[in-house]
Amino acid sequence: MDDCCTIPARNDFDLAVIGAGSAGFSAAITASEAGKRVALIGHGLIGGTCVNIGCVPSKAMIRAAEALHGAGAARRFPGLSGAVRVDDWAALVAGKDALVAGLRQKKYADLLPGYEGISYIDEGAARLAPGGVQVGVRLITAPKIIIATGARPALPSIPGIAGVPVLDSTALLALEVLPESLIFLGGGYIGAELAQMMARFGVKVTLVCRSRLLPQAEPEVSGALTQVFRDEGITVHDGARYIGCRPGAAGGAVLAIEVAGKTLELAADHLVATTGRQPNTDGLGLAEAGIATDKRGAIIVGDDMATSRPGTYAAGDVTDRDQFVSMAAYGAKLAARNAVLDGAERYDNAAMPWVVFSDPQVAGVGLTEAQALAAGHEVKTSVLGLENVPRALAARDTRGLIKLVADAKTDRLLGGVIAAPEGSDSIQTLALALKFGMTAKALGETLFPYLTTVEGLKLAAQTFDRDVAKLSCCAG
Repeated sequence: MDDCCTIPARNDFDLAVIGAGSAGFSAAITASEAGKRVALIGHGLIGGTCVNIGCVPSKAMIRAAEALHGAGAARRFPGLSGAVRVDDWAALVAGKDALVAGLRQKKYADLLPGYEGISYIDEGAARLAPGGVQVGVRLITAPKIIIATGARPALPSIPGIAGVPVLDSTALLALEVLPESLIFLGGGYIGAELAQMMARFGVKVTLVCRSRLLPQAEPEVSGALTQVFRDEGITVHDGARYIGCRPGAAGGAVLAIEVAGKTLELAADHLVATTGRQPNTDGLGLAEAGIATDKRGAIIVGDDMATSRPGTYAAGDVTDRDQFVSMAAYGAKLAARNAVLDGAERYDNAAMPWVVFSDPQVAGVGLTEAQALAAGHEVKTSVLGLENVPRALAARDTRGLIKLVADAKTDRLLGGVIAAPEGSDSIQTLALALKFGMTAKALGETLFPYLTTVEGLKLAAQTFDRDVAKLSCCAG
């Protein structure tokens, strides 16, 4: 075709979205479906964190570890025993990689041709520029911009850490050889999930926390999960202070910590950094554009997802908002509506459920007891051990508990957390209860299917006023 007949690449759009992960796709699709012309600008591997290095690969490997553990745990049933082992670690990792590649293609790359209004542009580094976004040598002009570039694992500031073998969550999930020992730095969501997973694969695991395991959860849940970990052979050092690192004699790492006034030296093949994530803002030109960030480097957004620069919005892990993929997609949708569809929507996380895929799973929604007190509520709580839930008794697995928080004056539910094998699938019932303003009494009088984990929410609600241990199985 002659040059005079070549159709030039479009450079002018209604909206430019930087980042092609869950948040970026959500924003682009929302605007495109409303008839807007969208430039979806790649920033890293298409699909972003969740499908490539986060939710999908980690949960696939966690499920494999659960299957491994489940065989040995069968002995809790009279007359049963079992044993499973890792026969081919490389095959397990390859299977995980194939799943990731398939989902990345099906749920991201293959979707683009179905949206005529979206132009996918992956031509180099993106940087904010007057009137739009500079992508390599090309200037994309758009009156509105959404930044959705995500985040990456952060390395903790510990003396000597640069001189020892350290893995982040991405590198851990890509290990070609199963290590003999690991020390996890940090006991948040990622640290808790991956530490238990690796221990179940037969690795000697030590977990070091500055405060406690799952510090964002209720202390009763943190205590219960810590005991589960220790029962599974994981060494947990909570309330620890990092002193420094040095290379080990055999090429591994040695970590010095202080716990309860005593100095300990811990050795392992690798350290695993799970102490937090760093927003991907390098090179975007935020400061020059007048976009404010917090001390972590995250973009500060208002409830409308707008940044401090008029016409520029942000969503997902790059912001100072909730770091969950569901909330990233939700926030991006709001940003798109407010940016180019004359919307006036506001970010609302009051009934946002969250899940930690440990075993037992830990899931929560709403306010913790401490948060409710800080918000000025007169608080009442209910704590129910799983030994009071018939489903747990039948499964011979009573590890865990349920805690509900309610306003003592109005009886309105404010929040709750559940630690149970099926906690992730049970929490949505409580999320709906909070969303529609249910009281503890109303939840306790709601019909639930018998012999389910979610029935524990009803029993926990009844525990505010009575001793459910004195009820027959279905009398509640």
